[in-house]
Amino acid sequence: MGPRCHAVIMSRIEAPRDEVTGNLVDRLLSGLPADAVLTDPDVTASYANDMASFCPAGTPAVVVLPRTVEHVQHIMRTATDLRVPVVPQGARTGLSGAANASDGCIVLSLTKMDRILEINPVDRVAVVEPGVINAALSRAVGEHGLYYPPDPSSWEMCTIGGNIGTASGGLCCVKYGVTAEYVLGLDVVLADGRLMSTGRRTAKGVAGYDLTRLFVGSEGSLGIVVRATLGLRPKPPEQLVLAAEFASTAAACDAVCRIMAAGHVPSLLELMDRTTVKAVNDLGNMGLPESTEGLLLAAFDTTDPAADLAALGALCEAAGATEVVPADDAAESEMLLQARRSSLVALEAVKGTTMIDDVCVPRSRLGDLFDGVQKIADKHGLTIGVVAHAGDGNTHPTVCFDAQDPDERRRARESFDEIMALGLELGGTITGEHGVGVLKKEWLAREIGPVGVEMQRAVKQVFDPLGILNPGKLF
Repeated sequence: MGPRCHAVIMSRIEAPRDEVTGNLVDRLLSGLPADAVLTDPDVTASYANDMASFCPAGTPAVVVLPRTVEHVQHIMRTATDLRVPVVPQGARTGLSGAANASDGCIVLSLTKMDRILEINPVDRVAVVEPGVINAALSRAVGEHGLYYPPDPSSWEMCTIGGNIGTASGGLCCVKYGVTAEYVLGLDVVLADGRLMSTGRRTAKGVAGYDLTRLFVGSEGSLGIVVRATLGLRPKPPEQLVLAAEFASTAAACDAVCRIMAAGHVPSLLELMDRTTVKAVNDLGNMGLPESTEGLLLAAFDTTDPAADLAALGALCEAAGATEVVPADDAAESEMLLQARRSSLVALEAVKGTTMIDDVCVPRSRLGDLFDGVQKIADKHGLTIGVVAHAGDGNTHPTVCFDAQDPDERRRARESFDEIMALGLELGGTITGEHGVGVLKKEWLAREIGPVGVEMQRAVKQVFDPLGILNPGKLF
């Protein structure tokens, strides 16, 4: 947290809390419906955290649920006038503490702004509010023969605004890319309540700085996204999935390298280690092969997916696959994908609590990452499952631990940090799609260096001179 942010928050704390909160609530109610302003402490406390472990959270003064752009503008004008911190939230499915409340803040939940405003098959765009659920958008555009590719594992719960805030990825990134590649334009309410539009809805456009990309991944620290224009693609053919078993994760990672070097473009290329496979089976009786050390799932959504899967299967066998099994139909393919989507929930059930890393490394170093994580798990005596978007090198080492055991909590945190250090050592990044939030602030500074931090702070200062937008996050 910068000195200005700290001073703003401390000035609020030093004033009598009831007086501050009462004035704040009165000001908010002057421009918002009564049911959009929540003050019951038990209710507001339920908005304090996202899904990350080891991330401190404060006590919000109030939670607001705007329904219109004008509501958001009123909230930000009030926050600026009274110098109150504002923490934007979506569905709170994040894994870095980016949506965690600050003491005395306004929690600005955008879940009620959930309208799909336009779907245009000619321009291939959708215009949506930030509270739209990812899966709801995907289904809606599908009815028009279109496709919105970004599909985080939490796609049935997470919101488009949250996806934009953290620059989310998903299972189909290897072929279709991540959220940033589909955000064409934004309407953003700035810290002082002004409304700014960025980007375009045209197929091309290079007018001025790319402020749209600046907001994508900014974790609510620069402004409040209230509308997004998203690029769409034609709906592809139904994909078929192949499962390949390997006697080691090293062999599975070698198969990934062979697939990419051969020029294949699968719509999905996911890798689960033995720990993850067992956890998925224990949770949902999925019937995945527990004898495997690495289970690789690959898919194609081409006009002849069976032929593409056969070619990919041959590469897996050349890398040492012990079994290669293509799905017979879409239903079997969906079952395999559901097993993959449930992996993080399944790992949480192992010990009750998880720390989910998302280091991303060059594909050529994927095997080194898997080997290194196993050594870290052995060193700390912990269960660490690894599931990966193998096609783009984005891994999710997931530390399973008992939160009630202080020593195990300590070892979990140490192992988490060692995994991030390993990712940087291998030429990677500390976060491929979950963001920095509170959890990785120190590691962001290590990755981008002091000059990088200085420049990012300078950008923050331009958009949020009072430091009221999501203070304490990123750096």
